[in-house]
Amino acid sequence: AMPNREIADDHILQPLKPVIRVATEEDMNKLADNHRKEIDAFAICQKKIAAHKLEMKLVDVEYTFDNCKILFYFTADGRVDFRELVKDLASVFRTRIELRQIGVRDEAKMLGGLGLCGRPFCCSQFLSGFQPVSIKMAKEQGLSLNPVKISGTCGRLMCCLKYEQEAYQDLQRNTPAQGSYVSTPEGKGTVVGVSLLTGVLQIHLDSSSQDAAPINYKVSQVKVLHGPAARGRQKIRDRKPKTDAENSEKSPGNIRNNPN
Repeated sequence: AMPNREIADDHILQPLKPVIRVATEEDMNKLADNHRKEIDAFAICQKKIAAHKLEMKLVDVEYTFDNCKILFYFTADGRVDFRELVKDLASVFRTRIELRQIGVRDEAKMLGGLGLCGRPFCCSQFLSGFQPVSIKMAKEQGLSLNPVKISGTCGRLMCCLKYEQEAYQDLQRNTPAQGSYVSTPEGKGTVVGVSLLTGVLQIHLDSSSQDAAPINYKVSQVKVLHGPAARGRQKIRDRKPKTDAENSEKSPGNIRNNPN
């Protein structure tokens, strides 16, 4: 079960149901009995799904406390016509049957498990809802773009990519981008590497040879002269214009055919 957590007022469904009483021992015994029934209902439903040859995966079964309804949660790639299945289940259990199709994230939240970090799934521990996560977040955080390394057990991008996104965006606003042209205490150079979390830049100085190793500087030690795009335009402006003689050598009218 999900632990207690704070919920915003606008997320609370109104009206709230009244508290009848503190659960008694009889109530707890009935709840335990419902859980035992859910195990049997799960097995029966799986057999019925196979008998009807439906492309769906049963995830969980839930009995309401008063046994007036049984909810079957399942996943499927598309829409499933389960009308005959519902009739079949209703004839077996003699109560209201409801089938709910859920997503793969909801499946992971229901079943629980351990993530790549070795800790229980965030969705089954404390997340009250799912936030949109994009591959752009992994790119901005300097993570591997290999889907296997940044995807959760559910097959979707890991929810934790969202946790520090705002912090990374704040750091990016105050950190020169890779390719920027900057001035340092030792001279001007180009940023060839950026570590957002440590605030360290790898800079190749103009005065260094082409194969020289870059030098590390703190962000506070450098001053941005041009951004990456502006640096490219500056290089074009710095090129020496060709002379008329150089242009005429490449002119089609001056190309001579080899007599041989």
